Amino acid sequence: MSQIPVIAHREYTQRVRSKAFIIATALGPILMLVLLAVPILAAVFSSEEEARTIAVVDQSEVIGDYLDFPGNYEVEETRQTIDELRARVDAGELSGYLVLPPSLLSGDGAARYYSRGGGGIMATERIEDSVRDAVREARILQTGAPDAVLGILSERVDVQMIQITDEGERTDSTQILAVFGYFMGFLIYICVILYGAIVMRGVIEEKTSRISELIASSARPFDLMMGKVLGIGAMGLTQWLIWIFAGVGLTFVAGLVLGSVMDPTLIDGDAAGAAAATPQFRQFLPDIPSLFPVYFLLFFLGGYLLYSSLMAAIGSAVEQEADAQQFMWIVIMPLIIPTVLIVNVMSNPDGVLATTMSLIPLFSPIVMVVRMAATNVPWWEIWLSLVLLAGAFVFAIWISSRIYRVGILSYGKRPTFKELARWMREA
Repeated sequence: MSQIPVIAHREYTQRVRSKAFIIATALGPILMLVLLAVPILAAVFSSEEEARTIAVVDQSEVIGDYLDFPGNYEVEETRQTIDELRARVDAGELSGYLVLPPSLLSGDGAARYYSRGGGGIMATERIEDSVRDAVREARILQTGAPDAVLGILSERVDVQMIQITDEGERTDSTQILAVFGYFMGFLIYICVILYGAIVMRGVIEEKTSRISELIASSARPFDLMMGKVLGIGAMGLTQWLIWIFAGVGLTFVAGLVLGSVMDPTLIDGDAAGAAAATPQFRQFLPDIPSLFPVYFLLFFLGGYLLYSSLMAAIGSAVEQEADAQQFMWIVIMPLIIPTVLIVNVMSNPDGVLATTMSLIPLFSPIVMVVRMAATNVPWWEIWLSLVLLAGAFVFAIWISSRIYRVGILSYGKRPTFKELARWMREA
């Protein structure tokens, strides 16, 4: 009779009742709130841009009339000499001075901005954009074009992307979903590393305490490896479910608190403006396909099971966690490769590279999730990838069990790759 359920239950209950699990589970939602609050606070504080005074030396005598600096900028047109302006910059009276030569109108020259440095990327981009817009307007008007032409050229044209599906038409949220897929792929990477390391550490602890010798006498190595991976996986899933429900609850409470202290008339001056803002905000929310969460969960679990079984194989081969470092890169590298190539997958999700990697079990937990978020993946590719992932997991457990069978009886020596291959053949 298989001992997998018994071993999985033991691993699950033992770890769920531990103080480390309880503390980590309790601190998880708090950490999530901090991670959400920090970018918001950073955006609020960074939006308060320091006031800047810029002197403009308009040698063209035309372009300066069309300069329009957004933000907290004060423009001062001057006829002072360059030496005088430089002295004012050194004294801190000016943030910098901008020189607009006459050759800008013909497209031969370049505007020059002098400052003591600083201001960040945003300040540089604002100055460049303002000068570029002013030169364009001056050139258009210099050709004798009426103001109506300038208005037409400045208008923004919106393009709505509509996706055709079997259920009908819906807004194409490819860009937003691609970013969402990137986040999901990175989440898989973090969880596989985190819980896979727990599996490896658990195997090493059993070998060190000789518990594995007692367990091995009553169960097959395959059952031991499978039960350990499934038990710790169930523990991780329990922890994430608690975090998700706690996060949803805290978000709901935060929404109630903000709703009670915020005045809806602050939006467009009346309550109707607040109501009208709701559908406008919803257009930025991605239209997630109905089966995407299901597929994400399947690939998430498949990736965890596959890499955890490989981590278990490493734990079976060594006696100390420090000894596992020489083997860890073999497991970590297949996770790093798709993470590095996520941008390429998002840019061309139907290309040969993305399609091939999404079918390779070591890459598919991350790449296929990103592909499904960025494009319409044929259903047979998704299921073929899942079947290959499941087969790779069973094969990895089989390899781990064969290493485990010999590894529990080998002490005092760090195995080499050649010896590991011999263990798998002779076990």
